Amino acid sequence: MTALALALALSTTGCYRGAGDVGNSGRNTINVLMVNNPQMVDLQRLTAEHFTKETGITVNFTVLPEDDLRDKMSQDFSSQAGQYDVASLSNYETPIYARNGWLTELGSRAAADRGFDQADILTPVRKSLTAADGKVYAEPFYGESSFLMYRKDLFKAAGLTMPAHPTWKQVAAMAAKLDGFVKGMKGICLRGQPGWGQVIAPLTTVVNTFGGTWFTKDWQAKVDSPEFTKATQFYVDLVRKHGEAGAPQAGYTECLNDMQQGKVAMWYDATAGAGSLEGRESKVAGKVGYAPAPVERTPSSGWLYSWAWGLQKASTHQDAAWKFISWASSKEYERLVGRELGWSNVPAGKRASLYRDPDYLKSAAAFAGATKEAISSARPDDPGVQPRPVPGIQFVDIPEFSDLGTKTSQEISSAIAGKQTVPQALKNSQRLAQEVADAYAHH
Repeated sequence: MTALALALALSTTGCYRGAGDVGNSGRNTINVLMVNNPQMVDLQRLTAEHFTKETGITVNFTVLPEDDLRDKMSQDFSSQAGQYDVASLSNYETPIYARNGWLTELGSRAAADRGFDQADILTPVRKSLTAADGKVYAEPFYGESSFLMYRKDLFKAAGLTMPAHPTWKQVAAMAAKLDGFVKGMKGICLRGQPGWGQVIAPLTTVVNTFGGTWFTKDWQAKVDSPEFTKATQFYVDLVRKHGEAGAPQAGYTECLNDMQQGKVAMWYDATAGAGSLEGRESKVAGKVGYAPAPVERTPSSGWLYSWAWGLQKASTHQDAAWKFISWASSKEYERLVGRELGWSNVPAGKRASLYRDPDYLKSAAAFAGATKEAISSARPDDPGVQPRPVPGIQFVDIPEFSDLGTKTSQEISSAIAGKQTVPQALKNSQRLAQEVADAYAHH
């Protein structure tokens, strides 16, 4: 990126002009609030010279880390202040925001937009962005599940074979064997960083497949149940014995870096990480294998997540905002990224057509099939061994979960740091879960 392009990109980041401000910003300017993930930074780079050039619509981006984004978005959308026309929201927020009347329904716009092709969006992703009324309220920028990434070269050298459908007990045994197999290398990377979107995401998939759940169908809190405890103890033991250095502070980004730099032999995390592992900056490109999310008692355990675009109901630029969403979620945009930035940078995991695109498949051959399979087999309505009160694999789709999950994550991170036992951590968390359960049970 040239210095000038960088300066321009940065100057568009922070400059918000009030929604009532005409002049430059009239109906041809929209404000987009988005998360600072690499795929979004690419979008910001490509918007002016492609989208704005074609449509005449200027886009002011505000790009923030995930937690800050969620704070700002919930303030703006809940008050319907209309400061941001479009925001990055996930399949966690979408049904909640839709129920509260904060979002414009997008399914009918997509249907009227001949080029958009809503039927091409992968079914689990589309369903996760559909509210209880059966209408679609967000369009995906990219989708992901979770899978196990591992060093094929090290497995071979250590005489190990990755099973077609590994169990967690097999993964733990392999992590033990690979720990220190190469000097300074750890067996596995697993998130330990606090946050409902950090350690809680992979951990909850482990809880599900070990037979645990946050809540029963009739809203009984089960955070200190034997199954939840066994799963959490397993996770904490594995990361403490054979996991990355600095695990209590390690989240998605830290594990991605560790895997890219060759510091860990395996990593269980988002399918979206694969593109970076095979990218130009990666020391392990071409050496990584991809296996399904490990299981114990369920047939599959991969999560389902999508960063998507929501259009604020209070926005006074509905048409321009839809044009942006339609472009950013389109097949054309995927091809643009492939051409300009390389196919491993495409925001994938949302459209079936991408998995038939020969250019993409040539470049993403290592992980494309495994990613599509993981997303297609994700079961948000039935992720465990018992019925659930609401959908969600790595989260529980209620507004209270962000707070409950984050407070629980602090307890578990503290257990990973060795400051308390897992039963202590879960006993404290069960009290919080019980308060949430009581509120729903009495509805």
